[in-house]
Amino acid sequence: MADIQVKKTAEEPGATSLAVVVPVDHVREAEERATTAYRQRARLPGFRKGKAPAAIVKKQFGDDIRHDVLEQLIRESWKVALKQEALQPIADPHIHNLKWDADTPVTFEFHVEVRPVLALNRLGGFRLKRTVAPVTDEQVTAQLNELREQRAPWVPVTGEAPKPKDLVSVTVAARAGSEISDSQDYQVVVGDGRAIPDLEERIMELTPGQSRDATVHFPNDFADEAKRGQTRDIRVTLHEVKRQTLPELDDSFAREVGDFESLSALRQAVRTDLEREAAREADARVRSALIDEIVGANQVLAPRPLADRALATFAQAYGIPQDRFEAFAKEFRPIAEAQVRRDLVLDDVVERQQLALTPAELEQRIAELAQRRTVTPAEFRASLEKAKRLRDLERSMLEEKVFGYLLSLSTVESS
Repeated sequence: MADIQVKKTAEEPGATSLAVVVPVDHVREAEERATTAYRQRARLPGFRKGKAPAAIVKKQFGDDIRHDVLEQLIRESWKVALKQEALQPIADPHIHNLKWDADTPVTFEFHVEVRPVLALNRLGGFRLKRTVAPVTDEQVTAQLNELREQRAPWVPVTGEAPKPKDLVSVTVAARAGSEISDSQDYQVVVGDGRAIPDLEERIMELTPGQSRDATVHFPNDFADEAKRGQTRDIRVTLHEVKRQTLPELDDSFAREVGDFESLSALRQAVRTDLEREAAREADARVRSALIDEIVGANQVLAPRPLADRALATFAQAYGIPQDRFEAFAKEFRPIAEAQVRRDLVLDDVVERQQLALTPAELEQRIAELAQRRTVTPAEFRASLEKAKRLRDLERSMLEEKVFGYLLSLSTVESS
Protein backbone atom coordinates (compact mmCIF):
# COMPACT_ATOMS: atom_id res chain seq x y z
CA MET A 1 0.00 0.00 0.00
CA ALA A 2 3.03 2.26 0.14
CA ASP A 3 2.42 3.30 -3.48
CA ILE A 4 -1.03 4.77 -2.71
CA GLN A 5 -0.76 8.56 -2.69
CA VAL A 6 -2.78 10.58 -0.18
CA LYS A 7 -2.62 14.38 -0.10
CA LYS A 8 -4.53 16.79 2.12
CA THR A 9 -6.37 19.29 -0.08
CA ALA A 10 -8.57 21.17 2.37
CA GLU A 11 -9.05 21.51 6.10
CA GLU A 12 -11.48 23.30 8.38
CA PRO A 13 -12.49 22.79 12.00
CA GLY A 14 -14.27 19.46 12.08
CA ALA A 15 -13.47 18.32 8.53
CA THR A 16 -10.61 17.35 6.26
CA SER A 17 -10.48 16.57 2.53
CA LEU A 18 -7.89 14.20 1.10
CA ALA A 19 -7.08 13.49 -2.54
CA VAL A 20 -6.25 9.82 -3.24
CA VAL A 21 -4.41 8.34 -6.21
CA VAL A 22 -4.11 4.56 -6.60
CA PRO A 23 -1.51 3.71 -9.31
CA VAL A 24 -2.44 1.57 -12.32
CA ASP A 25 -0.24 -1.35 -11.24
CA HIS A 26 -1.88 -1.45 -7.83
CA VAL A 27 -5.34 -1.40 -9.45
CA ARG A 28 -4.39 -4.27 -11.78
CA GLU A 29 -3.12 -6.38 -8.88
CA ALA A 30 -6.40 -5.80 -7.03
CA GLU A 31 -8.35 -6.78 -10.15
CA GLU A 32 -6.34 -9.96 -10.52
CA ARG A 33 -6.94 -10.94 -6.89
CA ALA A 34 -10.66 -10.30 -7.19
CA THR A 35 -10.89 -12.20 -10.48
CA THR A 36 -9.01 -15.16 -8.99
CA ALA A 37 -11.40 -15.21 -6.04
CA TYR A 38 -14.39 -15.33 -8.39
CA ARG A 39 -12.75 -18.04 -10.55
CA GLN A 40 -12.31 -20.24 -7.48
CA ARG A 41 -15.98 -20.16 -6.53
CA ALA A 42 -17.73 -19.49 -9.85
CA ARG A 43 -19.81 -22.22 -11.51
CA LEU A 44 -20.09 -21.63 -15.25
CA PRO A 45 -21.63 -24.01 -17.83
CA GLY A 46 -18.99 -26.15 -19.56
CA PHE A 47 -16.27 -25.60 -16.96
CA ARG A 48 -15.38 -27.31 -13.74
CA LYS A 49 -15.45 -25.18 -10.62
CA GLY A 50 -12.36 -22.96 -10.56
CA LYS A 51 -11.32 -23.79 -14.15
CA ALA A 52 -13.18 -21.14 -16.14
CA PRO A 53 -10.85 -18.77 -18.07
CA ALA A 54 -10.26 -15.38 -16.44
CA ALA A 55 -11.62 -13.56 -19.50
CA ILE A 56 -14.97 -15.38 -19.27
CA VAL A 57 -15.16 -14.81 -15.50
CA LYS A 58 -14.50 -11.09 -16.02
CA LYS A 59 -17.22 -10.92 -18.67
CA GLN A 60 -19.73 -12.79 -16.50
CA PHE A 61 -18.97 -11.06 -13.17
CA GLY A 62 -17.45 -7.78 -14.35
CA ASP A 63 -19.65 -5.47 -12.31
CA ASP A 64 -19.24 -7.55 -9.14
CA ILE A 65 -15.47 -7.74 -9.57
CA ARG A 66 -15.27 -3.99 -10.12
CA HIS A 67 -17.34 -3.39 -6.99
CA ASP A 68 -15.10 -5.67 -4.89
CA VAL A 69 -11.93 -4.05 -6.24
CA LEU A 70 -13.20 -0.57 -5.47
CA GLU A 71 -14.13 -1.55 -1.90
CA GLN A 72 -10.68 -3.05 -1.41
CA LEU A 73 -8.90 0.04 -2.78
CA ILE A 74 -10.95 2.35 -0.58
CA ARG A 75 -10.17 0.27 2.52
CA GLU A 76 -6.46 0.23 1.73
CA SER A 77 -6.41 3.97 0.98
CA TRP A 78 -8.24 4.73 4.22
CA LYS A 79 -5.62 2.82 6.22
CA VAL A 80 -2.90 4.86 4.53
CA ALA A 81 -4.75 8.12 5.22
CA LEU A 82 -5.29 7.30 8.89
CA LYS A 83 -1.63 6.47 9.42
CA GLN A 84 -0.21 9.31 7.35
CA GLU A 85 -2.44 12.14 8.59
CA ALA A 86 -3.00 10.92 12.18
CA LEU A 87 -6.71 11.58 11.81
CA GLN A 88 -9.29 11.31 14.58
CA PRO A 89 -12.43 10.61 12.52
CA ILE A 90 -15.84 10.62 14.17
CA ALA A 91 -17.47 8.67 11.32
CA ASP A 92 -16.65 6.78 8.15
CA PRO A 93 -15.37 9.03 5.34
CA HIS A 94 -17.49 10.17 2.39
CA ILE A 95 -16.23 9.35 -1.10
CA HIS A 96 -16.40 12.10 -3.74
CA ASN A 97 -15.22 12.64 -7.33
CA LEU A 98 -14.45 8.98 -8.04
CA LYS A 99 -12.75 8.40 -11.41
CA TRP A 100 -11.78 5.00 -12.74
CA ASP A 101 -11.18 4.35 -16.42
CA ALA A 102 -9.45 1.39 -18.04
CA ASP A 103 -5.65 1.39 -17.63
CA THR A 104 -5.66 4.60 -15.57
CA PRO A 105 -5.12 5.28 -11.87
CA VAL A 106 -8.15 5.27 -9.59
CA THR A 107 -8.65 8.72 -8.09
CA PHE A 108 -11.15 10.01 -5.55
CA GLU A 109 -11.47 12.21 -2.50
CA PHE A 110 -12.04 11.40 1.13
CA HIS A 111 -14.19 13.93 2.96
CA VAL A 112 -13.68 13.18 6.63
CA GLU A 113 -15.46 14.53 9.70
CA VAL A 114 -12.90 14.77 12.48
CA ARG A 115 -12.87 15.74 16.12
CA PRO A 116 -11.15 19.13 16.38
CA VAL A 117 -8.30 19.65 18.81
CA LEU A 118 -9.44 21.74 21.77
CA ALA A 119 -7.41 23.91 24.07
CA LEU A 120 -9.38 23.78 27.31
CA ASN A 121 -7.18 25.96 29.47
CA ARG A 122 -9.83 26.63 32.09
CA LEU A 123 -12.20 23.98 33.40
CA GLY A 124 -12.94 25.31 36.89
CA GLY A 125 -13.06 28.25 39.21
CA PHE A 126 -16.61 29.16 38.26
CA ARG A 127 -19.38 30.14 40.67
CA LEU A 128 -22.69 28.44 39.93
CA LYS A 129 -26.11 28.62 41.55
CA ARG A 130 -28.30 25.59 42.09
CA THR A 131 -31.92 26.52 42.68
CA VAL A 132 -34.52 23.84 43.35
CA ALA A 133 -38.03 25.06 42.61
CA PRO A 134 -40.36 24.34 45.57
CA VAL A 135 -43.22 21.93 44.96
CA THR A 136 -46.59 23.58 45.55
CA ASP A 137 -49.86 22.06 46.70
CA GLU A 138 -51.33 23.05 43.34
CA GLN A 139 -48.72 20.96 41.50
CA VAL A 140 -49.49 17.95 43.70
CA THR A 141 -53.21 18.34 43.08
CA ALA A 142 -52.65 18.69 39.33
CA GLN A 143 -50.60 15.47 39.31
CA LEU A 144 -53.32 13.66 41.27
CA ASN A 145 -55.93 14.86 38.77
CA GLU A 146 -53.80 13.51 35.93
CA LEU A 147 -53.85 10.13 37.69
CA ARG A 148 -57.63 10.40 37.96
CA GLU A 149 -57.92 11.12 34.23
CA GLN A 150 -55.68 8.19 33.36
CA ARG A 151 -57.95 5.84 35.31
CA ALA A 152 -61.27 7.40 34.37
CA PRO A 153 -63.49 5.20 32.15
CA TRP A 154 -65.06 6.56 28.96
CA VAL A 155 -68.86 6.47 29.31
CA PRO A 156 -71.18 6.93 26.27
CA VAL A 157 -73.28 10.11 26.28
CA THR A 158 -76.68 10.17 24.51
CA GLY A 159 -78.69 13.12 23.30
CA GLU A 160 -75.98 15.71 23.99
CA ALA A 161 -73.58 17.65 21.83
CA PRO A 162 -69.95 16.99 22.69
CA LYS A 163 -67.99 19.22 25.05
CA PRO A 164 -64.26 19.89 25.24
CA LYS A 165 -62.33 16.77 26.37
CA ASP A 166 -65.10 14.43 25.11
CA LEU A 167 -64.08 11.51 22.88
CA VAL A 168 -66.04 11.54 19.61
CA SER A 169 -66.37 9.07 16.74
CA VAL A 170 -67.02 10.85 13.44
CA THR A 171 -67.03 10.28 9.70
CA VAL A 172 -65.66 13.06 7.49
CA ALA A 173 -66.29 12.94 3.74
CA ALA A 174 -65.41 15.20 0.82
CA ARG A 175 -68.44 16.91 -0.73
CA ALA A 176 -68.96 18.19 -4.25
CA GLY A 177 -72.53 19.39 -4.53
CA SER A 178 -74.66 16.38 -3.63
CA GLU A 179 -71.88 13.87 -4.28
CA ILE A 180 -69.98 12.43 -1.31
CA SER A 181 -66.58 10.70 -1.59
CA ASP A 182 -63.46 9.72 0.37
CA SER A 183 -65.28 8.99 3.63
CA GLN A 184 -62.92 8.44 6.54
CA ASP A 185 -63.64 7.53 10.17
CA TYR A 186 -61.88 9.27 13.04
CA GLN A 187 -61.78 9.18 16.82
CA VAL A 188 -60.62 12.42 18.39
CA VAL A 189 -60.74 14.12 21.76
CA VAL A 190 -62.38 17.49 21.32
CA GLY A 191 -59.92 20.27 22.04
CA ASP A 192 -56.72 18.20 21.93
CA GLY A 193 -55.59 19.89 18.70
CA ARG A 194 -55.78 16.86 16.39
CA ALA A 195 -58.72 18.25 14.39
CA ILE A 196 -58.70 21.67 12.72
CA PRO A 197 -60.72 24.34 14.60
CA ASP A 198 -63.43 24.66 11.93
CA LEU A 199 -64.12 20.92 12.03
CA GLU A 200 -64.24 20.87 15.84
CA GLU A 201 -66.79 23.70 15.79
CA ARG A 202 -69.04 21.74 13.40
CA ILE A 203 -68.70 18.57 15.51
CA MET A 204 -69.73 20.41 18.68
CA GLU A 205 -72.96 21.54 16.96
CA LEU A 206 -74.11 17.93 16.44
CA THR A 207 -75.64 15.22 18.57
CA PRO A 208 -74.98 11.51 17.93
CA GLY A 209 -76.57 10.38 14.66
CA GLN A 210 -76.61 13.83 13.05
CA SER A 211 -74.74 14.96 9.91
CA ARG A 212 -73.93 18.43 8.63
CA ASP A 213 -72.50 19.88 5.44
CA ALA A 214 -69.88 22.56 5.98
CA THR A 215 -66.94 24.39 4.46
CA VAL A 216 -63.81 24.25 6.57
CA HIS A 217 -60.59 26.24 6.39
CA PHE A 218 -57.16 24.67 6.98
CA PRO A 219 -54.80 26.84 9.09
CA ASN A 220 -51.70 28.31 7.48
CA ASP A 221 -49.50 26.16 9.75
CA PHE A 222 -51.29 22.88 8.97
CA ALA A 223 -48.96 19.85 8.87
CA ASP A 224 -49.88 18.95 5.28
CA GLU A 225 -48.43 21.81 3.22
CA ALA A 226 -50.74 21.03 0.28
CA LYS A 227 -53.77 21.93 2.44
CA ARG A 228 -52.39 25.01 4.18
CA GLY A 229 -54.74 27.97 3.77
CA GLN A 230 -57.12 25.88 1.66
CA THR A 231 -60.88 25.44 2.08
CA ARG A 232 -62.77 22.16 1.64
CA ASP A 233 -66.44 21.27 1.38
CA ILE A 234 -67.19 18.35 3.67
CA ARG A 235 -69.94 16.36 5.31
CA VAL A 236 -69.34 15.41 8.93
CA THR A 237 -71.36 12.77 10.77
CA LEU A 238 -71.21 12.33 14.54
CA HIS A 239 -71.67 8.70 15.61
CA GLU A 240 -70.82 8.58 19.29
CA VAL A 241 -69.79 10.78 22.21
CA LYS A 242 -67.96 9.45 25.25
CA ARG A 243 -67.13 11.35 28.41
CA GLN A 244 -64.80 10.48 31.25
CA THR A 245 -66.18 10.04 34.72
CA LEU A 246 -63.43 10.94 37.16
CA PRO A 247 -63.12 8.70 40.24
CA GLU A 248 -63.40 10.29 43.65
CA LEU A 249 -60.10 11.45 45.13
CA ASP A 250 -60.21 9.41 48.33
CA ASP A 251 -58.52 6.57 50.19
CA SER A 252 -60.15 4.00 47.90
CA PHE A 253 -58.63 5.69 44.85
CA ALA A 254 -55.21 5.73 46.55
CA ARG A 255 -55.39 1.97 47.10
CA GLU A 256 -56.39 1.51 43.45
CA VAL A 257 -53.40 3.48 42.20
CA GLY A 258 -50.87 1.47 44.18
CA ASP A 259 -49.80 0.20 47.56
CA PHE A 260 -50.99 3.26 49.48
CA GLU A 261 -53.00 3.03 52.68
CA SER A 262 -54.61 6.42 52.30
CA LEU A 263 -54.99 9.46 50.08
CA SER A 264 -52.54 11.24 52.37
CA ALA A 265 -49.89 8.59 51.65
CA LEU A 266 -50.50 8.88 47.90
CA ARG A 267 -50.30 12.66 48.09
CA GLN A 268 -46.96 12.43 49.93
CA ALA A 269 -45.60 9.97 47.33
CA VAL A 270 -46.61 12.33 44.53
CA ARG A 271 -44.94 15.24 46.31
CA THR A 272 -41.76 13.21 46.79
CA ASP A 273 -41.67 12.34 43.09
CA LEU A 274 -42.16 15.98 42.12
CA GLU A 275 -39.41 17.05 44.50
CA ARG A 276 -37.02 14.51 42.97
CA GLU A 277 -37.88 15.80 39.51
CA ALA A 278 -37.32 19.38 40.67
CA ALA A 279 -33.90 18.35 42.01
CA ARG A 280 -33.02 16.65 38.70
CA GLU A 281 -34.04 19.77 36.80
CA ALA A 282 -31.90 21.91 39.12
CA ASP A 283 -28.91 19.61 38.51
CA ALA A 284 -29.50 19.81 34.75
CA ARG A 285 -29.53 23.61 34.88
CA VAL A 286 -26.27 23.64 36.85
CA ARG A 287 -24.63 21.31 34.33
CA SER A 288 -25.85 23.43 31.43
CA ALA A 289 -24.57 26.60 33.11
CA LEU A 290 -21.19 24.95 33.75
CA ILE A 291 -20.84 23.93 30.11
CA ASP A 292 -21.72 27.49 29.05
CA GLU A 293 -19.00 28.83 31.37
CA ILE A 294 -16.38 26.41 30.00
CA VAL A 295 -17.37 27.10 26.41
CA GLY A 296 -17.18 30.85 26.95
CA ALA A 297 -13.91 30.76 28.89
CA ASN A 298 -12.18 28.63 26.24
CA GLN A 299 -13.94 30.01 23.15
CA VAL A 300 -15.09 26.56 22.05
CA LEU A 301 -16.67 26.67 18.59
CA ALA A 302 -19.06 24.23 16.93
CA PRO A 303 -17.48 23.16 13.61
CA ARG A 304 -19.95 23.42 10.74
CA PRO A 305 -19.60 19.76 9.61
CA LEU A 306 -20.34 18.49 13.11
CA ALA A 307 -23.32 20.84 13.49
CA ASP A 308 -24.61 19.65 10.12
CA ARG A 309 -24.34 16.04 11.30
CA ALA A 310 -26.21 16.87 14.51
CA LEU A 311 -28.94 18.62 12.52
CA ALA A 312 -29.34 15.59 10.26
CA THR A 313 -29.67 13.37 13.34
CA PHE A 314 -32.33 15.65 14.85
CA ALA A 315 -34.24 15.79 11.57
CA GLN A 316 -34.27 12.01 11.32
CA ALA A 317 -35.43 11.65 14.92
CA TYR A 318 -38.28 14.12 14.38
CA GLY A 319 -39.24 12.68 10.98
CA ILE A 320 -38.63 15.97 9.13
CA PRO A 321 -39.20 15.54 5.34
CA GLN A 322 -36.55 16.79 2.94
CA ASP A 323 -38.67 19.67 1.67
CA ARG A 324 -38.93 21.08 5.22
CA PHE A 325 -35.32 20.48 6.24
CA GLU A 326 -34.07 23.97 5.33
CA ALA A 327 -36.60 25.68 7.59
CA PHE A 328 -35.97 23.10 10.31
CA ALA A 329 -32.20 23.60 10.08
CA LYS A 330 -32.54 27.36 10.37
CA GLU A 331 -34.56 27.04 13.57
CA PHE A 332 -32.61 24.20 15.17
CA ARG A 333 -29.02 25.11 14.20
CA PRO A 334 -28.35 26.94 17.51
CA ILE A 335 -29.52 23.83 19.40
CA ALA A 336 -27.33 21.58 17.24
CA GLU A 337 -24.32 23.85 17.75
CA ALA A 338 -24.84 23.88 21.51
CA GLN A 339 -25.02 20.08 21.51
CA VAL A 340 -21.79 19.85 19.50
CA ARG A 341 -19.93 22.21 21.86
CA ARG A 342 -21.18 20.22 24.86
CA ASP A 343 -20.09 16.89 23.37
CA LEU A 344 -16.67 18.24 22.38
CA VAL A 345 -16.00 19.50 25.91
CA LEU A 346 -17.14 16.29 27.60
CA ASP A 347 -15.25 14.01 25.20
CA ASP A 348 -12.08 16.05 25.64
CA VAL A 349 -12.31 15.86 29.44
CA VAL A 350 -12.92 12.09 29.29
CA GLU A 351 -9.80 11.63 27.17
CA ARG A 352 -7.50 14.00 29.06
CA GLN A 353 -8.55 12.82 32.52
CA GLN A 354 -8.75 9.20 31.40
CA LEU A 355 -12.20 8.80 32.86
CA ALA A 356 -13.87 5.46 32.25
CA LEU A 357 -16.84 3.39 33.32
CA THR A 358 -15.94 0.06 34.91
CA PRO A 359 -17.95 -3.15 34.32
CA ALA A 360 -18.63 -3.34 38.07
CA GLU A 361 -20.14 0.17 38.08
CA LEU A 362 -22.37 -0.70 35.14
CA GLU A 363 -23.56 -3.93 36.75
CA GLN A 364 -24.32 -2.11 40.00
CA ARG A 365 -26.43 0.50 38.20
CA ILE A 366 -28.28 -2.19 36.23
CA ALA A 367 -29.01 -4.00 39.50
CA GLU A 368 -30.37 -0.81 41.07
CA LEU A 369 -32.62 -0.03 38.11
CA ALA A 370 -33.79 -3.65 37.92
CA GLN A 371 -34.78 -3.60 41.58
CA ARG A 372 -36.94 -0.50 41.02
CA ARG A 373 -38.74 -2.31 38.21
CA THR A 374 -39.04 -5.57 40.19
CA VAL A 375 -37.17 -7.61 37.58
CA THR A 376 -33.85 -9.45 37.68
CA PRO A 377 -30.66 -7.66 36.55
CA ALA A 378 -30.34 -10.15 33.69
CA GLU A 379 -33.87 -9.40 32.50
CA PHE A 380 -33.29 -5.65 32.70
CA ARG A 381 -29.99 -5.88 30.82
CA ALA A 382 -31.68 -7.98 28.13
CA SER A 383 -34.43 -5.38 27.76
CA LEU A 384 -31.82 -2.62 27.40
CA GLU A 385 -29.93 -4.57 24.76
CA LYS A 386 -33.12 -5.39 22.86
CA ALA A 387 -34.12 -1.72 22.82
CA LYS A 388 -30.53 -0.71 21.97
CA ARG A 389 -30.42 1.46 25.10
CA LEU A 390 -27.43 -0.08 26.89
CA ARG A 391 -24.99 2.36 25.30
CA ASP A 392 -27.27 5.23 26.32
CA LEU A 393 -27.05 4.08 29.94
CA GLU A 394 -23.27 3.77 29.70
CA ARG A 395 -23.02 7.23 28.18
CA SER A 396 -25.18 8.81 30.88
CA MET A 397 -23.12 7.15 33.63
CA LEU A 398 -19.88 8.35 32.09
CA GLU A 399 -21.32 11.87 31.86
CA GLU A 400 -22.09 11.69 35.58
CA LYS A 401 -18.39 11.01 36.19
CA VAL A 402 -17.36 13.89 33.94
CA PHE A 403 -19.68 16.36 35.63
CA GLY A 404 -18.66 15.07 39.05
CA TYR A 405 -15.06 15.92 38.16
CA LEU A 406 -15.89 19.29 36.59
CA LEU A 407 -18.18 20.40 39.41
CA SER A 408 -15.45 19.56 41.94
CA LEU A 409 -13.36 22.30 40.29
CA SER A 410 -16.01 25.00 40.79
CA THR A 411 -18.24 26.37 43.55
CA VAL A 412 -21.94 25.51 43.55
CA GLU A 413 -24.17 27.59 45.80
CA SER A 414 -27.57 26.14 46.68
CA SER A 415 -30.61 28.32 47.09
